[in-house]
Amino acid sequence: MHRIARALFIAASLTALGVSAQPAAEVTLTRLDCGTGFNDQRRFSDTFAYSDPRVPFTFSCYMIKHGDDYMVWDTGYLPGSNPSAPTVSLVEQLAQVKVRPEQVKYVGISHFHADHTGQLASLPASTLLIGDREWAALTATPPMAGANVAPFKHWISGGGKVEPQAADKDVFGDGTVVILRMPGHTPGHQALLVRLKEKGAVILSGDAVHFRENYENTGVPGSNFDRAQTVASIERIKQIEKNLKATVIIQHDPRDIGRLPPFPDAAR
Repeated sequence: MHRIARALFIAASLTALGVSAQPAAEVTLTRLDCGTGFNDQRRFSDTFAYSDPRVPFTFSCYMIKHGDDYMVWDTGYLPGSNPSAPTVSLVEQLAQVKVRPEQVKYVGISHFHADHTGQLASLPASTLLIGDREWAALTATPPMAGANVAPFKHWISGGGKVEPQAADKDVFGDGTVVILRMPGHTPGHQALLVRLKEKGAVILSGDAVHFRENYENTGVPGSNFDRAQTVASIERIKQIEKNLKATVIIQHDPRDIGRLPPFPDAAR
C-alpha cells in the first residue's frame, strides 16, 4: 500500500509540475475604431447634472489576443448604418492585424444595443458570450424594446454557438480575461477585465457608464433598465479599480482613447 501511495504521490507531483511549467499565454489588447460622433450629454443623467447638448462620443471595439486565440469585445455600429458609423469595418481592421474572422474564437457582447452589436454577424464562427438576461430579452416574443435582434439571428436560429452568462466568466480559465456581470444599463449588461503583463489590469466599461462624469459622480441615465443595479455596478467597478490598480476605459468617452496604444499597436 505504501508503494502504491508513493507512486500516486509522485504521479500527482509530476502532473502538477507539468501544469505549472507551462508558459503563461501572452495577452494583448487592441482598440478598434467602430464609430464616432456626438451625443446630447443631458440624456445621461436622471438628476439633471449635465447641460451640454453636444459632446464628442466614440464607439469602440476591442480585440484580445490570448496565446493563439482571439476574442472580440463589442462590434460597434454597422458601416453605413448612420452618420456615426465607422468607415472601415471590423473585419477590415482585423485584416490589418492579420486576423481572419474565422480565427476569432469568442465574441463578447456588453449588451444588445445597436452601437455595440452592429457588426456581430461578421463573426459567425465565434462563440457568443452574452449575459443570460440579455439573451432572454433578445429571444423573447416579442423581444425587449431597444434590443438589436437582427445581428443575433445566426445564433438565435442555432447556427452559431452561444454561452449565456449568469455570472462572471473566466474566458480562458487563467484569470487574464474575465467577463464581469454589471447589470443596470440593460438587464444582462457586462463589462470586461483584461489583465496585461506590462500595463496591468484594464476594465472595459461597456455602457456601465458613458462619460468620466458618470463614473466620477455615479451618474445614471434616465433610460437605464434599473437605477439601483446601475449604481451597484459602478461601485463594483470602482472597487475593482482600487483593488487591482486597474485602468478603467470608458468605451464611449473619447478622452479615454489614449489610454490604449493607437491602432494597430496593442497594449501588453
